[in-house]
Amino acid sequence: MFYSSTFPEFSNSDKDLVLQFSVKHEQSIDCGGAYLKLHPAGLDQAAYTGDSVYSIMFGPDICGGTKRTHFILTHKGKNHLIKNDIPCESDTFTHTYTLILRPDNTFKVLIDGEEKRAGTIEDEFDILEPKKINDPAQSKPSDWVDDSQMDDPEDKKPEGWDDIPATIIDPEAKKPEDWDDELDGEWEAPTISNPDFKGPWRAKRIENPGYKGPWVHPQIDNPAYVPDSNLYKYPSLAAVGLEVWQVKAGTIFDNILVTDSVEEAATARGTYAKRKDTEAELEKAEREKQEAEVKAQQEKEAAEKTEDAKDEEKDDL
Repeated sequence: MFYSSTFPEFSNSDKDLVLQFSVKHEQSIDCGGAYLKLHPAGLDQAAYTGDSVYSIMFGPDICGGTKRTHFILTHKGKNHLIKNDIPCESDTFTHTYTLILRPDNTFKVLIDGEEKRAGTIEDEFDILEPKKINDPAQSKPSDWVDDSQMDDPEDKKPEGWDDIPATIIDPEAKKPEDWDDELDGEWEAPTISNPDFKGPWRAKRIENPGYKGPWVHPQIDNPAYVPDSNLYKYPSLAAVGLEVWQVKAGTIFDNILVTDSVEEAATARGTYAKRKDTEAELEKAEREKQEAEVKAQQEKEAAEKTEDAKDEEKDDL
């Protein structure tokens, strides 16, 4: 399912950009996405799909062992996923996800107002070429010793080591009394593991006097690296989209906010938090009510069984 809504076009040039929304997985989600997308102007809402061009994707992504906050930035027509996963929430309560992009090319990801990841776009995304690369003119010397241990040249394999078989005939095995060689063939005693067998011989290991440690490839400045102070910037933002795919339906999206005010987003979160506390209290009360009803029904059924048993005893008398 795809949903979208437009708003007056703007650019986040030289100002903060905040995308914030709340998500509640009432169905105890085990597989599904719950992320939003910010789109540039020109989005064809009637033909909106997962292939529609977007600028930013952000929100929880849960499936099996994967539980992360999806965060993708589009740069020059290519989508870039953050290199290291950010955790997300997967319980049945409402949680608020906040993304803040700043004009200094830094970002913050908050869940319920708590910072989960912060850093620079350049460090956390593979958008630009790396500043440093391995020097192509350098390679590990052929005589470089990077094994910290070596076989002891003075350790010798004991004589007869290879003559010890892995298995031997079971000395306690006896030919069955009813064994008939003519009918059953020649009897052979079963074999067992040889307690004296030690496996392939290996020389003991000692410290390698020639060890130089791991070889580190020398690096040089990358001639392809070009800094970009505008990784954060999107000239056109004009729509928010919701791409819903889930194994089990039942996720509630609310409180979607796109703003340039970090303070406004924080104030909104405070309001959401109060709602969340109220919601949690109501859910707890409802759960306790249901548990009480189940308990009362169980006690009623137990009492009826006891009463029936007493009636049967009277009948027997």
